[in-house]
Amino acid sequence: MNNKCSVLVFLDDDPKPYGEYLVPINFDLDTRKLVDGEHVLKIVSKDPTGKEGIRQIPFVVRNGPGIAVEGITNNETVDGIIPLMINAYGKGDQKRFLIEGSESPHSIPAWLWAIIIAFAGWAVYYAITAMNTRL
Repeated sequence: MNNKCSVLVFLDDDPKPYGEYLVPINFDLDTRKLVDGEHVLKIVSKDPTGKEGIRQIPFVVRNGPGIAVEGITNNETVDGIIPLMINAYGKGDQKRFLIEGSESPHSIPAWLWAIIIAFAGWAVYYAITAMNTRL
């Protein structure tokens, strides 16, 4: 009698298992064969008495170029003309790092502008009060 548990690994809604293994196992899931988007890894385990356990692990595959969008977010309510900044960048061949296009430019956030204006206002106030104390 076999005293080890076995596992069936399914990918998405495919009725055919990705693999059947005796535990413990180590295997590589090659996401390059999957389309970009949401997927579910479903693991069904069976113990020697026949009881089953199920675990589902949702994950997102993004092998294609990454897309960054600034100016609109998911489910945002908008009107009028919306300025958008869109950037797409790939990982290359993963043997060498591509510096060009690997970072998305962003506009300066409003809170940083507020800090700069407050600092400039304080600097002007300090300069004026320093001049008045010398007179």
